Amino acid sequence: MSLATLSDYRPAARPAAPEPAPVTKIRAVPEGTEARGFALYVGLDEAKAEAAGTDLPAIVEAVKRLLAERVPGAETYASVALAPVGAGGRDVDVVRLALQDPAALAKHRQATVADKPEPKGGVVIDISRKRVLLDGETAPLTYKEFELLQFLVLREGRTIDRAEIIGTLWGDSDDEETPNERTIDVHVRRLRAKLGAYEDIVRTVRGAGYRFDRHADVTIRYASTPSPDVF
Repeated sequence: MSLATLSDYRPAARPAAPEPAPVTKIRAVPEGTEARGFALYVGLDEAKAEAAGTDLPAIVEAVKRLLAERVPGAETYASVALAPVGAGGRDVDVVRLALQDPAALAKHRQATVADKPEPKGGVVIDISRKRVLLDGETAPLTYKEFELLQFLVLREGRTIDRAEIIGTLWGDSDDEETPNERTIDVHVRRLRAKLGAYEDIVRTVRGAGYRFDRHADVTIRYASTPSPDVF
């Protein structure tokens, strides 16, 4: 409906106000939890925004102003989803994947693993079996080294700083001493050494952290269900 149609649709005033409509509750909220906010995935590239006479920052600010008017004091955080030029696909699907929407990730993983033959060469990062194959041979990664690689793989395209790696992979551990940021560099060096000729899939971003770089000879086999360290 257009705004004009909605305006015309509003009923005329009546002597007695009708009973207020019941509030629609959010569905599928597990027992013992509560809703603390929401994410709205907007599929809109820069060209479409420009064609409409605006840009993405202006739209974000307009949404934030609307929320401030409706709920003063509400906190907001905006993220912009980036994709390689010419990547294709629906804008909203790109956004959901980039911002790690659980349902979109699960669908993407199922499509990725369906009926694919095992490659003979290159790197196979098998998250479902917790192993890495290098040219068909199993790489001798420790549990923590695989966790570190998996952490970067599941955040493909993002540069992860050392503090985030520590907080996620060691934050709840009581079995070993929490490393400092320089110790993370040691873990990464050991991981790269075991990756051998494919060590550059773990990229150092100077002054920022580390990033997983997928190459043409890299295959990722995801688990059938989302990995618990994503959400």
